[in-house]
Amino acid sequence: MLRVKRVYDPPQPADGYRVLVDRLWPRGLTREAAALDAWMKDLAPSDGLRRWFGEAEGRWPEFAVRYRAELASEAAAGGLAELRSRAREGTVTLLFGKRDAVYNNAEVLRAVLEGTEPPR
Repeated sequence: MLRVKRVYDPPQPADGYRVLVDRLWPRGLTREAAALDAWMKDLAPSDGLRRWFGEAEGRWPEFAVRYRAELASEAAAGGLAELRSRAREGTVTLLFGKRDAVYNNAEVLRAVLEGTEPPR
């Protein structure tokens, strides 16, 4: 089972395996407060893509396409396989730092892992 949650939200036992999927560490958050099991920077959008997208909701469809292309690379294959395996065994919560709970990279990553489309 895959869940998506802001890293700033308090950890819950139901979160299962908690993995941060952002390239940058969230501002003002300690490692203890984040309560991470893993930080998979390799599954985060590239710096260029992250900066291009910013907070621009109008760029969301193109961001999702570009990010999916990045996730199709060999560099991401190992991390994707690991998360799929963990999700078969129990709950995996993909953590992100953005304020927007709908238009964020974790939603695209979840869709890739589930073989579905990200929210429009």
